[in-house]
Amino acid sequence: MKLYDQWAETYEQDHSLIGYRAPHQTVDFLNANFSGSREEVLVLDVACGSGWVAKLMAELGFRNFVGVDGSKGMLEQAAKTGLYQDLRLALLGTEPLPAQTDGFDVVMVVGALRDGFVPVSVVRELCYAARPGGYVCMSRVDPKLESGDKYKVCLEKELQLMEDEGLWTRVISQEMDRYMMDVYYDDQYLYGTMYLYRKSLN
Repeated sequence: MKLYDQWAETYEQDHSLIGYRAPHQTVDFLNANFSGSREEVLVLDVACGSGWVAKLMAELGFRNFVGVDGSKGMLEQAAKTGLYQDLRLALLGTEPLPAQTDGFDVVMVVGALRDGFVPVSVVRELCYAARPGGYVCMSRVDPKLESGDKYKVCLEKELQLMEDEGLWTRVISQEMDRYMMDVYYDDQYLYGTMYLYRKSLN
């Protein structure tokens, strides 16, 4: 977290330099599949970082945000956007997600679902935070590492298990062919996947 605290002020600019498109693509993905009132819904922005996702969502009419991140420095940057009604510090996986059960119309997590960041077990907490009938929108990268493959398998197994348990239903999933540039190979991009689930009403 110390790295992210120090990186907070230049985080968005640095990621733009490596073609990091996940926030834009994931917000557009949600927007294309969301039919509710954007001005009225309450959004939980998990691993919110500097507030990049909230800024993109605000451009589309979303107005109400609560942010969670493990970096105090990132939360300080997010506060400067003026978009969040509340910002909460928590290291996901080691601390509970600080969110009221059934409290949010939309739960977003972009960029943090990967090995060494947010463990797969947190996905259930995202679902619990959504209101009945609410949406959970997630995206993850496919790094070219064995650990990345294992994470993908474990994540998608958990997503399916939660659907089998009746916790939610998959609305749509979509591959991303330009998640971000591969910093180890010039002119090559890493792939990723976006998921949208709707929490069950009962």
